[in-house]
Amino acid sequence: ARRSLTSPVVSGVLCPCGSPHASAVESGGGGGGGNAGSCGRSVCEASEQDRRLRTLFQKLDVNRDGALCIHDLAVGLGRLGLHRSELDLRKIVKAGDKDLDGQLDFEEFVHYLQDHEKKLRLVFKSLDKKNDGRIDAQEIVQSLRDLGVKISEQQAEKILKSMDKNGTMTIDWNEWRDYHLLHPVENIPEIILYWKHSTIFDVGENLTVPDEFTVEERQTGMWWRHLVAGGGAGAVSRTCTAPLDRLKVLMQVHASRSNNMCIIGGFTQMIREGGPRSLWRGNGINVLKIAPESAIKFMAYEQIKRFIGTDQEMLRIHERLLAGSLAGAIAQSSIYPMEVLKTRMALRKTGQYSGMLDCAKNILAKEGMAAFYKGYIPNMLGIIPYAGIDLAVYETLKNTWLQRYAVNSADPGVFVLLACGTISSTCGQLASYPLALVRTRMQAQASVEGAPEVTMRGLFKHILKTEGAFGLYRGLAPNFMKVIPAVSISYVVYENLKMTLGVDSR
Repeated sequence: ARRSLTSPVVSGVLCPCGSPHASAVESGGGGGGGNAGSCGRSVCEASEQDRRLRTLFQKLDVNRDGALCIHDLAVGLGRLGLHRSELDLRKIVKAGDKDLDGQLDFEEFVHYLQDHEKKLRLVFKSLDKKNDGRIDAQEIVQSLRDLGVKISEQQAEKILKSMDKNGTMTIDWNEWRDYHLLHPVENIPEIILYWKHSTIFDVGENLTVPDEFTVEERQTGMWWRHLVAGGGAGAVSRTCTAPLDRLKVLMQVHASRSNNMCIIGGFTQMIREGGPRSLWRGNGINVLKIAPESAIKFMAYEQIKRFIGTDQEMLRIHERLLAGSLAGAIAQSSIYPMEVLKTRMALRKTGQYSGMLDCAKNILAKEGMAAFYKGYIPNMLGIIPYAGIDLAVYETLKNTWLQRYAVNSADPGVFVLLACGTISSTCGQLASYPLALVRTRMQAQASVEGAPEVTMRGLFKHILKTEGAFGLYRGLAPNFMKVIPAVSISYVVYENLKMTLGVDSR
């Protein structure tokens, strides 16, 4: 027989034998009170499912308008002995409201319960380390420590007491489900189902939405260790893939129909002009900008979250996209002169500049301060498609894996995590690539006295007219060639740096 989707408190009211809900409450909710009424007849058969849920919906629909608003839920759940705060009820409606009309119709209500219960069962299995069908304080402590969140056994016991109905200081599946099912997803379930990825993967472009850090991670200082590990991983990853990155920049700026630069030809040309060391031109500034960009982005993200006024520890996707894009824009604006320097250093001829400072002095003297913000507009415009598509694809892949393949744990394993990160980053880059190419060409354009200033619109028109749409994707091959090695290297280095810094998390 299939388990009830509703808590024993609710399913007791719905029992076909007509027994009052009090008997279900007295059963303690832990030993199958949701599977049968006092008559012994099962209420979990597939044929009963729709009728029971429709009856529950009707009981909660206080004003009989065919939809559940916050007031309906407050009154209806209160009558069933389930008292929730207005904040909790708003979260429930927000989570299930697909058509954004501020209330739940029957289909939305059922979908919310089914989706919510599946997530809760997955989290329960992840927490149940002993695989005995019960969760104790030690298992909660261990599970959260595995995720880099350190709590004491006393704190774990406090969490248990809030869910434990029969005083055993352990919780079974029914107690876990009863507590969370008509609650919004709260701390522990959300932490277990959350996969960090923007801190872990560095593909050379730091335009992804920042990762969420839990309250405990922020309070214990684990967040900066994650960022340091991520920065170190990015530095190694970018250095290892720098030759491909420089080739991409050269192809973006110099390749055309008349100068069709191939990968082997490009590498040969670089080595012939400046020797093997020239393959790493521009890498120094590319590595140096990781630290300020990551720090500014993280601080801006945290401040924007406060400004948005969200009360949730983990933001919803559209809130993360908004906060992450704004934080990315602030970080990019702060370090953008370094982006221009990186492009100019990558394109320089042998002996043209003695170093980064000499390059900066030359640009300032000959072109003025404005030259350090060339390509700024297409760069800012590229943040939205890159961050949005990366986040959307990653969340879609994650949810698909959780729904189809996650059985005993929400931990995807290294291969799934790497695959999701690689695919989402690739899609994000593909969407924003034309803007990135125009940005690079504008950064590379040295101002000549009296020459007309190149605009983003004018450059787009020129490329489409002379090279066609294909011209907007010059350098795409080396760019994609570096994604898999970059992701793999950054993940391996990240994991090793985490261990060195004392961070034990997924």
